[in-house]
Order: sequence, then structure tokens, then C-alpha cells
Amino acid sequence: MDRFAELLDRLLITSSRNAKLTLMQDYFREAPDPDRGLALAAITGNLSFNAVKPGVLRSLMAERMDETLFAYSYDYVGDLAETVSLVWGIDAQVEAIPGGVSLSEAVERLHSASRSDAPKVLAGLLDRMETASRFAVLKLVTGGLRVGVSARLAKQALADYGKVHVHEIEELWHGLEPPYLSLFAWLDGKGEKPVHAARAMFRPVMLSNAVEESDLTRIVPADYAAEWKWDGIRVQVVCEDGVARLYSRTGDDISGTFPDLLESMDFNAAIDGELLVGAPGGNTGTFSDLQQRLNRKVVTPKIQKQFPAFVRCYDLLQLSDEDLRKLPFAERRQRLEAFVATLDATRFDLSPLVDFAAWEELDTMRQTPPHPVIEGVMLKRLDSTYVPGRPKGPWFKWKRNPYTVDAVLMYAQRGHGKRSSFYSDYTFGVWTGPGDQPELVPVGKAYFGFTDEELKRLDKYIRDNTIDRFGPVRSVRAEPDHGLVIEVAFEGLNRSTRHKSGVAMRFPRVSRLRWDKPAGEADRLDALLSMLDG
Repeated sequence: MDRFAELLDRLLITSSRNAKLTLMQDYFREAPDPDRGLALAAITGNLSFNAVKPGVLRSLMAERMDETLFAYSYDYVGDLAETVSLVWGIDAQVEAIPGGVSLSEAVERLHSASRSDAPKVLAGLLDRMETASRFAVLKLVTGGLRVGVSARLAKQALADYGKVHVHEIEELWHGLEPPYLSLFAWLDGKGEKPVHAARAMFRPVMLSNAVEESDLTRIVPADYAAEWKWDGIRVQVVCEDGVARLYSRTGDDISGTFPDLLESMDFNAAIDGELLVGAPGGNTGTFSDLQQRLNRKVVTPKIQKQFPAFVRCYDLLQLSDEDLRKLPFAERRQRLEAFVATLDATRFDLSPLVDFAAWEELDTMRQTPPHPVIEGVMLKRLDSTYVPGRPKGPWFKWKRNPYTVDAVLMYAQRGHGKRSSFYSDYTFGVWTGPGDQPELVPVGKAYFGFTDEELKRLDKYIRDNTIDRFGPVRSVRAEPDHGLVIEVAFEGLNRSTRHKSGVAMRFPRVSRLRWDKPAGEADRLDALLSMLDG
């Protein structure tokens, strides 16, 4: 466990992507089986403990420490697992044993624990561990390691370790299970490459590059097809021999959240497309509507009826036993058009192409699309094959210019990981009400878009201008003659009954800090509502 704890600690404090890859490769090289496979499962989110929830930790701490003192400690540290790991050993009756509990031993004990004895099992493990190892096991049981490593980056580290292409790892991934003994045997050169152990496998997706002005001067409009870029989520729809799966663009299996869509998948093919809600060929819901379906463990018939899911098809990757990815886009498009015509028209439709003759013409259509759920256009070279990754040249995305609004900082909360000591999560609002008695109403939250130096200055401003506290949240002085104006950029705006303002922003982020602008001159809610009406 000490070795795994060291890995997490170093990943947490390392910002360099290449350094993180090296750290993981070194761990895979030095750690024994099954520890390295379990570590991989933890990093990629494939390790969970149903009997242990964050509430268990709070209950255990209530038995060992004054609740108010623990709450203050948690507020200061900013991370539940780190707080418990730091204060746990103060009154421990069992002396910690350095390296005495391996990762595999800890995982086995926690997996075999029932809900009733889970607190006792976890407490026994923590008593035997030192602070670093306690932190590691607590991060495991609470989920979400927050060490700046995505599942994709972990797979890249595996590929680099075994000197294979990451796409080989991705295509095998959903047929493998922790602790991945056969996978590591292959990467170590001690075994055969694992076979495709599951049907309806994920195929690594092809990604686009953001178009730049210099790109448009060197590419020819006649060489490219254009289609609308819809504001949903990119998915891969795969059905093979009666097995149907729905994958996100990163290869996560999200089938369980969309049973209504899976019921309509009766074919042998792999489709690349956009997951949306609404009705194909009719009303297409906003991303806020789609969020009512995402990340739900249970999707009720009422939710399915209110927010029906469908896929707008972009590409055809596989048809029966034929791999189409090596065909040019123009030919794949013809095959796709014929194939979509055979599918359930209530769950699948074809992404329409956009006719244009010049970039200036397409630019105008990009800025004024025919539907509010369109966020720009895609450019796809007619002769491009379907290549995993992000090759430069074949595909471009040309999004609408972001909206901006000047808002006032209202609340701030500590961040996580490296930001746990800083107030880095911000809630901002705009003015409403009569001019002589304006009131701020929250319209969004943002936690990125600023530099490290700006973060330090923001943190100091928040501490100096705090007027109230609500647990980990600080209320910041925000009045017409005293407040911090933040220029917020966002991709879109939707009506929302869940928010007091009646609006919800899509992808808000800090665009600029307006230290020079009086808070009273920030935008009003009417300006946002006019964007919806316009």
C-alpha cells in the first residue's frame, strides 16, 4: 500500500503530463501482480466498494473526534480523505505497521465486507496504516482519486509501458477485468495478446481540431463536407450478435442510462453520432434537457417519456463483418445514408450536410445556425479515412463564437487536490430589480479560465471581502459600489426552472477579471433573457 500511496501523492503534485505517464509506467514496472492491476482499476474508475460510503467515514470520525472540531478541520483541509488520514492516528490504539497492508489485501478485505461490518473493517485497516497509506485507502473507498489522471491517460501509460499503440488497449479494454493479469502478461512479453473477450466492442474515435484562420487559407472548400455540430454528447452505438452497447467518446459504457435507446438497437453495426433528446426530424432538446438523463443510476419510465433519447448519426464504422474505417468519408457517408434508412426512425436520424461554396458563406451560417442547439459546424475532408486520435487536417470543428457577460462574484468555495488551499470555485450573478434597488441573482459557476497568479489574487480578495460563511462556502461582498466583476464566457444559454434566475449557462468559464470595472456596471438579467428570446 505504501507504494500505491506514493504513486497517488506524486501524481497529485505533478502537473506535467509526461511526468505522470512516467510515474505510472514506473509503478507498473515495479509493483507486483495483482497490486498493479488493482491500482490501474482505481485510476480508471473500475474499482468500487458498495459497502463503504463517505457517510461511514463521518460516522467513524464522530466516535473519535469532536464533530465541530472535525468540521473545522475538514473546512481547512478541503478534502475528506485527507482530513481523516491526518487526524485518524491521534488516538489509535494499534501501532501502525509501515508497509504492513498491501493494496490487494486492503481491496480484498473491503470487497468482502458487508454493510454492517464495513466500518469495523475499514477502521482496522486505518489503524494499521501510516498517514500516506490511510489517505490512499480512503481515496479508494470514497471514489474519485482526483490526481489529474484520466482513464485515457492511464491507458496511454499502459501502451507506453508495453510499447504498443493505445488504440490496441482501448479496443481490448471492455473485455478485460481487474486485476488485468492477462493484459500485463501480454505487455510484459510473457503471454499472448488477450482476445476480444466481449461482443460489441468500443472503437477508438476520430477527433477534430479547432479551425484557425490560417487553416482556411490553405484548404479548399471543395475538398470538404460540412455538417452541423450539435450540442449533445458524442457517442458510439454498437450492436453485435444481439449485444448492444452505448459508449461515450472516451469509451465509457453508458448503456444502462439509456435503456429506451438500446431497445431499438437491432442490427450488426457500429455508428458514430451525437446523443440528443427529443424527436428525430422534430424538436431537439437542449443540453440541459439531455443532462436530465446523464449519470442516472435509475431512469424511470417518466424520465424516459419526458426526455426521450435519440442519436443523430455522423458516420458508419462497421457494418456486419465489414470494417469501413479505411474507406474515404464520402463513401462511408453513402453507406451511412442507406443504413440509417433501415433504422428505427424514432431513435435514429441522419446528420444533414450543409451546402456551401466559400468559407465566407459557411462562416455566416456558422454564426446564425437554423437551430439553437447547434454550436457550430464540422468540416470533414471527403477523402479522409477514420483514424483514431486527433490527426491534423482531415477534420475540423468551427464553433460559434462564445457569448460573454460581465457578472459579479457572489460566493467562493475551496477547490480540490492542489487547489484545496485556495478559493477557486466561484458563483457569480447579474443584476435584476429596479435601478435604485438592484439585486444580484446567481446565473452560473466557474472554476477555470484564470492563471495561477490570478488565482492567488482572487483568493486574497475573497478572504479580505468575506461577509459570511456557510460551511465551506464564503459569501463575498457584492454591492453596486463594491464588488469584483468577472467577464464570463459560455457556449450557450437555456431556460431552467431549477435556477432562481431562470437561465442555465453551458460551459461557463472565467474569460477575464475586470478589476477596473465598478460592480454596478455589470450586466443585468434582461441581457441574458434577450439572448434566449433572440
